[in-house]
Amino acid sequence: MKRAGAPLALASRLKYGVIKPFDPWSSPLCTCPPKLVVNPYTGCGHACLYCYATSYIVKPFEPRPKSRLLERLERDIEILPEDILVELSTSTDPYQPLESRLQLTRRMLYRLALKRLRVLITTKSPTVARDLRLLLKIKPRVAVAITITTPDPRVSRIIEPGAPSPQERIAAVRILSREKIPVVVRIDPIVPGVNDRLESVRHLVNSVARAGALQVTCSTFKARPDSIARLKRALPRAAGSLEHLYLERGERVQGYRYLERALRLQLLKAVKEIVEEEGMAFQTCREGFSSLDTPGFACDGSTFTFEDV
Repeated sequence: MKRAGAPLALASRLKYGVIKPFDPWSSPLCTCPPKLVVNPYTGCGHACLYCYATSYIVKPFEPRPKSRLLERLERDIEILPEDILVELSTSTDPYQPLESRLQLTRRMLYRLALKRLRVLITTKSPTVARDLRLLLKIKPRVAVAITITTPDPRVSRIIEPGAPSPQERIAAVRILSREKIPVVVRIDPIVPGVNDRLESVRHLVNSVARAGALQVTCSTFKARPDSIARLKRALPRAAGSLEHLYLERGERVQGYRYLERALRLQLLKAVKEIVEEEGMAFQTCREGFSSLDTPGFACDGSTFTFEDV
């Protein structure tokens, strides 16, 4: 299988651009392949309580477009080799509500399609299906990762107050899969006492499998002081458990509080069994359990952007 050159080699040439090498803070737990990333917006209107980007973005829930985005994008694209992987996005949602008005992601996709780049889209929004015609132009060098944390719209409205319903997202999985656009579903994060009931996970996995998803990537909640505080305020009945599991018993990993290793392993093994019963690939994200991952697949879904997959 052909693999593109290392994006890090382009770092100096992209220093002032909007496309950047993906930088996971040198985390030894990150198994993402080398790639570039572009965030069309700063901040995100989905306002997810568990969001990790709030620790480094000013006014994270007041989204605004990147300045001179398309002009800078054109300049960046000129220096990119064909077949390199570009992800939209890692610190914002490219299809958040602001996109319906500004359509920056759509215009970016058009330009990426002309360059014949490999494209990975990560989103919580069914609005991605709006751009189906563009995705079909990029196919087979495109994959879509749709995050669905719970099948329960009541839970979703609490922890992801600005995001579309789980049912709308599952419908988007079905629309894209029907057109042979590869879809990965991210159950990410799993928060203890909030969306970790295995019967609920099973229902979600069954639903996305029937909709045509090819892979499930799963991750447990990694707490920062601001994100765990938001969850405790919104879910007072879960506050004591979150405090105990993360702040008292949890492990500190590169500025985050993780669940203790044994609990994470137990939970992720159970989810893996459910996913594999449905015939889908399974991957973890920044957990340190490579033995659980289906061989030959990338955690971010980018495996499906290669033409020979």
